[in-house]
Amino acid sequence: MVRAGLGVGVRGAVVAEGDQVVTGQALLVLEAMKMENEIRAPLAGRVKALNVTPGQRVALSEVLVEIE
Repeated sequence: MVRAGLGVGVRGAVVAEGDQVVTGQALLVLEAMKMENEIRAPLAGRVKALNVTPGQRVALSEVLVEIE
């Protein structure tokens, strides 16, 4: 699981459910304090669930992406 490190806004998703990802691949783009940050895959696998949508605000520790 990939969790939010702090309360941020989701700018966009780079992957979709069902996509295969490799370690270090970009998953999402988040915005905090007018700065964009890419969230990368901590492990290789398949995106089981993408739990956010562009424009959504997320809270600390909210699950953003599930990889299996």
